[in-house]
Formats: sequence, structure tokens, C-alpha cells
Amino acid sequence: MKDYVFYLKRTIELAEQAVKHGNTPFGALLVDHEGNIILEQENIEITENDCTGHAETTLMRKASKLYSKDFLLNCTIYTSVEPCAMCSGAIYWGNVGKVVYGISEKELLNLTGNNKQNPTLALPCREIFKQGQKDIKIEGPITEITKDILEIHRKYWL
Repeated sequence: MKDYVFYLKRTIELAEQAVKHGNTPFGALLVDHEGNIILEQENIEITENDCTGHAETTLMRKASKLYSKDFLLNCTIYTSVEPCAMCSGAIYWGNVGKVVYGISEKELLNLTGNNKQNPTLALPCREIFKQGQKDIKIEGPITEITKDILEIHRKYWL
């Protein structure tokens, strides 16, 4: 669990960078089987005018160009907030073997409400992955980091 918190703290830093760059507060990173951070990504949706510019999807586009599916199967994606349906699809098709997230998408929805900038689908990543043919491991929410993640979101959304 200690390693989870270490990596998730970095996703918060990436989320803070996203806000500084004019985007919503989301961050993701990819860790190889040895524990090395090999890719990092902040959200770019607003500044790039790209509805698919979520941190996880953007990270997966980069990862799929750099690494083989066999390599990615032994990697873990860490994300500040549970991957949405689109990001879960990118993770699934990219073949990453494990997902660790800080807070649930439902918890984010409870905070943001019906904010037009965050039209959350009530579809947990576990449900999406369960419908597929791959055994993607999922850890989250990680309660040790909840307060820190919610803090940046409260500052941004409220």
C-alpha cells in the first residue's frame, strides 16, 4: 500500500500541473514491472480542445506507440481518479495489466454534481473490465490518499 500512495501522490502533482496549464485536475502515470515510472500524463482536454484528452487515454496513446502489448501487460497505470468508461477502454485495448486509482468516479460525481464540464457516467471500471476477456487487476479506491485527492478537486470544482 505504501508504494500505491507514493505513485498516487505523483498523480496529484500531475493533476496540479494540469490545473496550472488550464485543464481539469487529473493525472496518470505508467509504472513498469520493476517499479520505474516510464510515462506521466496530465489532463489536456481543455487546452488541446480534445474531448479524449483525459490523462489516462492520452497516456495510453503514448504507451501503445512506445511499448508492446506484452510489455504493457506487466505494467500498472496509476490514476488520481478511477478511469472513466473511455479511459477504461483505452487501458483495456492497450493491454495494461493493473489499474490503481485514488478515488472512485462516483466520489468525484458526488463532489461535482451535474457540472457540465464533468459529465460522469455511472459505470465503474470494474464493470467495464469484467465484460472483457482480460484479467485486469484493479486496486482502489486507496483511502490513505483520498483526502489529498479530494482537496485539489474541491479547489477546482467548488
